[in-house]
Amino acid sequence: MEWHELDAICRTYNCSIRYEEPLRKHTTFRIGGNCAAFVNINSLQTLQQVLELCRTKGYLYAVLGNGSNILASDSGFPGVVLHLGKAFSMVTIEENRLRCQAGATLAYVGKLALEASLSGMECLAGIPGTIGGALYMNAGAYGGEMADIVVSATCVRPDGTTYVIEKQDMALGYRKSVFLERADIIAEVTLSLQAGKYAEIKREMEVLMGRRRAKQPLELPSAGSTFKRPVGSYASFLIDQCGLKGASVGDAQVSKKHAGFVVNTGKATCRDVLELCDFVQQTVAEKTGYMLELEPVILGTP
Repeated sequence: MEWHELDAICRTYNCSIRYEEPLRKHTTFRIGGNCAAFVNINSLQTLQQVLELCRTKGYLYAVLGNGSNILASDSGFPGVVLHLGKAFSMVTIEENRLRCQAGATLAYVGKLALEASLSGMECLAGIPGTIGGALYMNAGAYGGEMADIVVSATCVRPDGTTYVIEKQDMALGYRKSVFLERADIIAEVTLSLQAGKYAEIKREMEVLMGRRRAKQPLELPSAGSTFKRPVGSYASFLIDQCGLKGASVGDAQVSKKHAGFVVNTGKATCRDVLELCDFVQQTVAEKTGYMLELEPVILGTP
């Protein structure tokens, strides 16, 4: 491919671009081949211009935040990755409302909320994702989710035009939202938090982070929870009940610490992970009748 026009956009808007960039460097699973181009989006204007170029040239593109709920293909992605990360992470606070660019991490937003003595981010601050990605999947933990605090979002259509969507139109549910059915990109999210006491908010965050460290395999690369919670049970319980803790394919392993996580113990490939997940799904279905559904989004062709 010729990338002269993409280069020109990045020079004009002072954003960085890399070619044949390994996706394993940008996913928490540490898995994935190269993408054709990797653009660090640094403004709404940059995003609009790159999207318009992709549309007119017919380039494939994909959005990537912190890469925490992504399983990237071993063959990579033959298109442009729009990285909404640190360069697109500004947060402004007005009373109890936070306006967050999509690349702001939940940890960073949680830190700012704590410093402002605002409550509502405690259960989300330990999730290793971005605000945009969290809203896309309606991320949640420990009884809370994005649906509890989101007010609205600014989105960009594939043609580069923008619009604001209110919470009531987002169809938020367990690990789902209207964004899963659209090609639109979440650019900014507005949250509404509650005034609280700094010491109490900090204590709650520390307690929840302590629970994460004690129960989850944070010491190994993973995409977080590997399977969605089935109605009437829990994926980790079912997997453990089937004796699958420690099961492995290559360097992909069902965590010995928490059965709900598939981890990368060394040089696991996307193929290893998918083969192991398929084995887990088949075993759980045969032994319990539950069919587990993958939670991570697959980037590229497996």
